[in-house]
Amino acid sequence: MGKTKTAIVSDEINNKNKEKSQKAHKGEAEKIHVAGLKGGQRVKVVEAAPTEETVNEVASEKSSKKSREEKVRGKKYVASKGKLEVGKQYSAEKAVKLVKELSYSKFDGTIELHLVMKKVGISAQIKLPHAAGRQKKVEIATEATIEKLKAGKIDFDILVSTPDMMPKLVPFAKLLGPRGMMPNPKNGTLVPDVKKATAFSTGTVTLKTEKEAPLIHTVLGKVSQKDEEIVKNLEAILNAFGGSKQVVRAFVKSTMSPSVKLQVV
Repeated sequence: MGKTKTAIVSDEINNKNKEKSQKAHKGEAEKIHVAGLKGGQRVKVVEAAPTEETVNEVASEKSSKKSREEKVRGKKYVASKGKLEVGKQYSAEKAVKLVKELSYSKFDGTIELHLVMKKVGISAQIKLPHAAGRQKKVEIATEATIEKLKAGKIDFDILVSTPDMMPKLVPFAKLLGPRGMMPNPKNGTLVPDVKKATAFSTGTVTLKTEKEAPLIHTVLGKVSQKDEEIVKNLEAILNAFGGSKQVVRAFVKSTMSPSVKLQVV
């Protein structure tokens, strides 16, 4: 009997200890018993300041990660870039000539123009003096065009329309819109009559900044084109934007070459 009573008392004590422990965890701040402290005193946990050694380790890790992410350039690119004077700005004529010399592609590369503008939302419609690369096929919207669109066939690059044909093109907005082919007055593809439609120039381009960045990217021509043709296209674009009034920096490059910085006046 004595052993049985002892067991019951022991169980009661254990249960009470468990209840106290649960209450302490739920409602009371955690107490840490440290030698030298009086009962009920609390210890405040303070984050230790990083040592110089820790800081160096973190910096080293970041530097290593950055170096791994840096783009590795090929020997041809490095050799080509070595011919440029660091920080130098070139005139349109010299820049175009230099880009052709620096281009190391085996195919007929494309000469590109990259602009950094003063703000987002700048745009201009420009008629290039010379065709920039492949000739684009222009189609004037007719009933035959509607039949092709019904079949999902698009064998043209630019679609020009008169106002009377626009209602018939609306059902194909999801097909033409994502390709930038839906006629509209902003890019000159919505014209008042057929005569104006036949006179539409494929050299007319609409350039505008990216939605969230003051950047413009476009094509000037092919490496095989005459220097003067590319220069005139370049000057037409810069003049349309008012030169340095809106253009902060300008760069010319080919498909496979380093970029050449332009003088913008």
